[in-house]
Amino acid sequence: MASIKHIFNELHYEMIRTIAEGGMGVVYQAVQKGAGNFRKVVAVKLIREEYSTIPEFQSNFIGEARLVADLIHTNIVQTYHLGQIGGQYFMVMEFVNGVNLEQFLERHRAMNRPLPVDLAAFIVSRIARGLTYAHQKRDSEGRPLGIVHRDIGPKNIMLAYEGDVKLTDFGIAKALDLMYNEEGKVIAGKDEYLSPEQANYAVTDARADIFPLGIVLAELLLGHNIFRSTDRLESRQNILSLPIPQFGTLRSDINPKLEVILQRALQRDREDRYQTAYDVLNALEVYLYSDGYGPTNEKLGVYLKEVMGYREPGSAPSPAPA
Repeated sequence: MASIKHIFNELHYEMIRTIAEGGMGVVYQAVQKGAGNFRKVVAVKLIREEYSTIPEFQSNFIGEARLVADLIHTNIVQTYHLGQIGGQYFMVMEFVNGVNLEQFLERHRAMNRPLPVDLAAFIVSRIARGLTYAHQKRDSEGRPLGIVHRDIGPKNIMLAYEGDVKLTDFGIAKALDLMYNEEGKVIAGKDEYLSPEQANYAVTDARADIFPLGIVLAELLLGHNIFRSTDRLESRQNILSLPIPQFGTLRSDINPKLEVILQRALQRDREDRYQTAYDVLNALEVYLYSDGYGPTNEKLGVYLKEVMGYREPGSAPSPAPA
């Protein structure tokens, strides 16, 4: 960290702390400094030093940055800049003051507390909203980019304390002319959050992001991923063949309308699944708001602060969620 701080000081970035670490990359919280005492909190993502000289990792990292550069949407973490220093590529990204969905779930498990059904549906509806934008994105010539995220899961969903829900990490996404892809030879994604076509080494389209949306929704409602096993191969096999339960029998406040959404999102044949992320978004919003009032960013923010024990510096305790 000391050497990283020194290197980035030259670029007017003050590295504050490590936010997340993966197999090939690290994300830091940093302060970008400018003229007139300008300061902006950002996230800086860079390839681990041991991978930074490998052309394949460099091209994937650059490809991710190029892909997300023009993805400007409230439900997607924005990327501001791609740079290189000391032989290492780095991305400067929007800093989300909050937690990822995995941390949120772990907190609920530790408290033995179920997440309210409406907030679970709301969180997934916001990710569906971000995916709708990404899936429909076109290049400057009007060609559909054909973006498929391929890595939808709790670690890649951020919850801001203000209540915003944001999708991040397009590191293994595929898109027209932008990302190298070996579908048919390798499996891209985490075993317990794959679509059946990913688990079967098939070529994917945007519908491959719908099945993991269903997995995440079920996990938020039940507190665990029904497909997860300690064995990676077994997790993939579960994706392909584990009987899909009637979720209302596992949690009594999952009503028939939400049951229909879960069952359709988790159809293994993609022809029977929701065909677009917009279809998922529409179904969830009809479910949430057809009776009038439903959850909002503000309600989620209040709940998130209360569950995570977050307090703004100098603020009074947050009220308990209604």
